Amino acid sequence: MVLFLYFRVMRVIAFRTLREFFEKTEYSDAEVFLRAWYYDVKSANWKNSNELKNQYPKASIVREGRAVFNIKRNKYRLVVAIDYEIQAIFIRFIGTHKQYDSIDVKTI
Repeated sequence: MVLFLYFRVMRVIAFRTLREFFEKTEYSDAEVFLRAWYYDVKSANWKNSNELKNQYPKASIVREGRAVFNIKRNKYRLVVAIDYEIQAIFIRFIGTHKQYDSIDVKTI
């Protein structure tokens, strides 16, 4: 009998949003940090926000399925919506800390 193990990995939708952000001259210093976050997260297999917090203790859980990551020592904020069941992360916002202060993180 052959046993197949199926591991889901997190899909990030969409890397293009991150790329468009760091390709802007004023945010180019975020590229290395956003790429590192992307490659780290896409290999994750979180089942809930507690597992996310185990890997990223400084991430803020706004509500189940919504998280905020500090990028480049909190210079930038990345807001994502997460569907743990289908293993998908949806980029909702990336911007400076000041820009982040002007949004409603629960609804963006």
